[in-house]
Amino acid sequence: MSSLKQTPLTCSGHTRPVVFLTYSDITPFGYFLISASKDGKPMLRQGDTGDWIGTFEGHKGAVWGATLTRDADTAATGAADFTAKIWDAKSGEELHTFQHKHIVKCVDFSRDGNHLLTGSQEKILRIFDLIQLDSEPIKSFTGHGAFIKNAVFTKDGKQVISAAEDKTIRVWDISSGSEVRKIDLEAAPTSLELSHDGSVVTVTYGSTTSFWNAETFDKLREFQSPTQINTASLHPDKTVFVCGGENFIMYKYDYETGTELEAFKGHFGPIHSVRFSPDGEVYASGSEDGTLRLWQNTVGKNYGLWRCVQPDEITQNSDSTPTKPEA
Repeated sequence: MSSLKQTPLTCSGHTRPVVFLTYSDITPFGYFLISASKDGKPMLRQGDTGDWIGTFEGHKGAVWGATLTRDADTAATGAADFTAKIWDAKSGEELHTFQHKHIVKCVDFSRDGNHLLTGSQEKILRIFDLIQLDSEPIKSFTGHGAFIKNAVFTKDGKQVISAAEDKTIRVWDISSGSEVRKIDLEAAPTSLELSHDGSVVTVTYGSTTSFWNAETFDKLREFQSPTQINTASLHPDKTVFVCGGENFIMYKYDYETGTELEAFKGHFGPIHSVRFSPDGEVYASGSEDGTLRLWQNTVGKNYGLWRCVQPDEITQNSDSTPTKPEA
């Protein structure tokens, strides 16, 4: 099966570039995928098949960030209309709008779903209390010298990690409101991801994908790719990672050695975001070409919409034909 060609599922629907993706955890109803796009209409999909569930309508500008609570009950989005919005992910109803003074580039929920983190073109990080929606931010962090690209809560919810165009990664203590660590990079970071178990931070910049201990922020390892890398995601079991960038190719590497395992072209534009599903069976990519694509971690495995029929099964039953993934 390892010799089989990777056949991604193409998820259409967006009319402009797809710039950010986030998966929920596994729920009693499966897991879910939310996408942010410059078309201003974030979409919710079934995570393993890419089937469209609904579109969140209300933003009046490009949506740069989107995320889900762990149970997928609530969604959050950040956009060029200077707002972050909270949504009921089941009904699609807009629950609240947090007004900002500039473009909101990223959003993240705390693990308990009670707080929302936003990062903006103002160079400010804010934390909002979702129990008291009408209250002012409970914390604000300033210090970055350029707009914030992405930011996440740590697993314990005590710190925030942010990446910005000023070529730095910064760690902030929530209780004191102070910066506790600053990492200078050789180029502006293009993505930031906290691993599924919360122990590893994945950062991309230039052609580099680097991995950091989420508690000490010691660098664990870093690897180079043959193109500018815009995004990377670490498999939940930390055996492999995937990344993509300006040359339209999805790469998979061995996490321990950096050995290239796969390189597949499916998109027709630069890749802006990639994320592993919580079960590690699939990774999703979003591109300048306006599509999402779902890729199998184990090519040829029967999973979701991927169904493999052996050649001898076809000859034994003339009515049997391999099932081809539909767009």
